[in-house]
Amino acid sequence: MSDFQAWAAGRQARIEQVLVAELPDAGHAPQRLHEAMRYAVLDGGKRVRPLLAYAAGELTGADPAGVDLAAAAVECIHAYSLVHDDLPAMDNDVLRRGKPTVHVEFDEATALLVGDALQSLAFELLARPGLAADVAAQVEMLRLLANASGSRGMAGGQAIDLDSVGKPLELAELEFMHILKTGALIRASVN
Repeated sequence: MSDFQAWAAGRQARIEQVLVAELPDAGHAPQRLHEAMRYAVLDGGKRVRPLLAYAAGELTGADPAGVDLAAAAVECIHAYSLVHDDLPAMDNDVLRRGKPTVHVEFDEATALLVGDALQSLAFELLARPGLAADVAAQVEMLRLLANASGSRGMAGGQAIDLDSVGKPLELAELEFMHILKTGALIRASVN
């Protein structure tokens, strides 16, 4: 195993533990929503965005506990985007990470609520008191994640994707869509 593979495996295990701890317990009301949130996030994915957050944190000497919360926040946003992207109104996918999508395993309404709740949880994690030593830096993290998630980020890229169904896109249009849909959250992960 290479040094990078060992480093990545360690961080992937770490973010999984953080997510297990930060996601609502499925035994607490509303149980079905909490179960579906955990289903959408845990036990799957490469955790690329959290890995980027950990790498950036290590390069800048950031507090590892703060990086844990930032990494969990970007993973919650990513998971919410996948849950919504899989819905019948979007891509209507039935499998994600080798298992039925949230709307197939639970139902469409629950999948919508899962995405909403994961997005809210992401901002709750980043807003946690003491996450950053400098309040202005913490507010900037919130702003960057909001921008990466909104109409000038993932949601905007998804809107372009939906508008382009059945239409050929020029290379520049395709690149712009991916800069928003995928690239925005990746950039936010390292900021």
